Amino acid sequence: MKCYFCAILNQMCKIRMEQEHQFIDYIEQSIIKNWDKDALTDYKGITLQYKDVARKIAKFHIVLESAGIQPGDKIAVCGRNSAHWAVTFLATITYGAVIVPILHEFKADNIHNIVNHSEAKLLFVGDQAWENLNEDAMPLLEGIASLTDFSALVSRNEKLTYAFEHRNAIYGQRYPKNFRPEHICYRKDRPEELAIINYTSGTTGYSKGVMLPYRSIWSNVAYCFEMLPVKPGDHIVSMLPMGHVFGMVYDFLYGFSAGAHIYFLTRMPSPKIIAQSFSEIRPRVISCVPLIVEKIIKKDILPKVDSKIGKLLLKVPIVNDKIKSLARQAAMEIFGGNFDEIIIGGAPFNAEVEAFLKKIGFPYTIAYGMTECGPIICSSRWETLKLASCGKATTRMEVRIDSPDPKTHAGEIVCRGTNMMLGYYKNPEATAEVIDKDNFLHSGDLGIKDEDGNYRITGRIKDMIIRGGENIYPREIEEFLYKLDGVKDVQVAGIPSKKYGEAVGAFIILQEGVEMHESDVRDFCKNKISRYKIPKYVFFVKEFPMTGSGKIQKFRLKDLGLQLCKEQGIEII
Repeated sequence: MKCYFCAILNQMCKIRMEQEHQFIDYIEQSIIKNWDKDALTDYKGITLQYKDVARKIAKFHIVLESAGIQPGDKIAVCGRNSAHWAVTFLATITYGAVIVPILHEFKADNIHNIVNHSEAKLLFVGDQAWENLNEDAMPLLEGIASLTDFSALVSRNEKLTYAFEHRNAIYGQRYPKNFRPEHICYRKDRPEELAIINYTSGTTGYSKGVMLPYRSIWSNVAYCFEMLPVKPGDHIVSMLPMGHVFGMVYDFLYGFSAGAHIYFLTRMPSPKIIAQSFSEIRPRVISCVPLIVEKIIKKDILPKVDSKIGKLLLKVPIVNDKIKSLARQAAMEIFGGNFDEIIIGGAPFNAEVEAFLKKIGFPYTIAYGMTECGPIICSSRWETLKLASCGKATTRMEVRIDSPDPKTHAGEIVCRGTNMMLGYYKNPEATAEVIDKDNFLHSGDLGIKDEDGNYRITGRIKDMIIRGGENIYPREIEEFLYKLDGVKDVQVAGIPSKKYGEAVGAFIILQEGVEMHESDVRDFCKNKISRYKIPKYVFFVKEFPMTGSGKIQKFRLKDLGLQLCKEQGIEII
C-alpha cells in the first residue's frame, strides 16, 4: 500500500515539476543572458544580436496591441528561413497569440486554405511566396506584412494601418532611454495552452492543423538540452524549413534557447551551398533530412573508398583502420569539421549510406518522430545508436509496439506523453482516428523493438502492399535494391492488380551514366528474395513526387505507376 501511494505521489510531483517549466522562460532568459551576442544571421545578409531581436519583438508587440490583436488570435507566417521569420515566431508566442507556420513551398491554393482554415488575423509573408498569392482569396485576414522589412502589404484595419505607420514613434515614447534587459518580462505560458498550429506537409493529401501546446514545445527543447552540447556563441546552420516542426525545434528554438548564433541559408540548400556555408560557419550541431547526407556522402566520400581497391583494402585489418580514419576525416570536413553530431530525421535513411557511416565512426543520430509529437518520439546519441534503429523512447514519452511479440513481429508504433499534440484543429474526426481511449497516439508506422529497447521502423501501414493475401513491406525491398550497382535511389509501392489486388512496383533513380533494363532488376532479385516480393513493374524515373519538407509522397506513386504503364503500353494484369 505504501509503495502504491509513493508511486502516486511521485507521479504528481513529476507532473507539477513539468508544469512549473515554461517554454517562454527559455526565450526570455536567453535574450537577457546573451544580450550582446550575435543571434540570427541571414547567410550573406543581415545579423541581429539578441538585443536587436528583443527590440524588434517589442515593436512587434506594439503593432499587435495597437491593431487590437488578442492573445489566442492566430498569426500566420510563410516564407523561407530568415532572421525576420524567427522574429515573427518569437514575437507572436511571447505576445500570447498562436503562430501558424506555413511551408513556403506549398502551392498558393494550399496556403490560402491554411490561412482561412486557421482563421489567421495576420499573415507575414516572404517575397517569393507573396508573388503567387491572392489576398482576395483570404478574406478573414486583417492584414498582410512583408517579412523583408515588416512593412504592410495589405491592411483592412485602420488601427493596423496606424500601428504599422507609427510603431517607431510609439516605441520611442514607451522606451525613451532605449530598450534594456530589465524591460523584458514576457508572459507566462501554461502547459496545455495552444502555442502552434503546424499544418502537416500533405504526404497523404490535404494538410491537417496539428495543435501543439506549450508543454510539447518545452519538452522537445528540454530533450535537446539533455542530449546536445550547444553553448552560447556556438554556430548552427538552419537549412531545414522552419515551417516544419523538425527544423523549427532542432535548428531554431533549441539553438536560440541555448544562446547559439543561428545562420539561415535563405535559399535552396544545394550541396554546393551547404558545403560552402559549413566550411565558413563550422556549425556545432547539424540537423537535416537523409537525402542531403546521402547526396554528399555518395558524391564526395564513397567514390574515394568504394573502388575495387578500396573494397579490398577495407578487408585488410592493418590498413582497415587507416582507410576508415581518412574517410571519417574527409566526411567530417565536408560538414565543417566542428560538429558534435548530425541529427537525421524526417524520412528513412539509405541502408548502404548508414552502414558506411557506422563503419567509419561518423557521428550521426537518427531522430524518429512526427509533427503530432512536436516532433520527437525516439532518439539516441550516436555513441549508443544501434545500426538501422532510431534509438530508444525519448524522455517523457511512453512508446510501445502494437504486436503480440514486438521483437519478432512488426506492429504499429503508438505513443503518449508530454510531447503529444492536443489534436487536429477543427477536425475532431481526424483526431479520434489517431488518438485512442487510452490517449495513445497511433503513428501509422510499423516497427519492432529489440531486447535493449531500441526501435526500428519497418514501414508504413498505408504503404504495405497486400498481394494475394501476402503482406509485403516496401522498405524491405527498397533496402535490398539499394545493393544493386547503379541504383542511386529507389521507392517501392503497390500497383493495382486484377489478379492479386496489388503487385510490387519499383521506381528507380539510376546513377549518372548508368543504363539498366527492368530484367536486370528482376535477375538481381531471383533466388535472393521471395518470388512474390520481386517487382512485377520496374520504372526508371528522374525524381520522386516530394512534399515541401523533402518527404516522398508515396501515395502518388501508385498513380504515377498506372500513368507510366499506360504511356509504355504495359497491360495491368
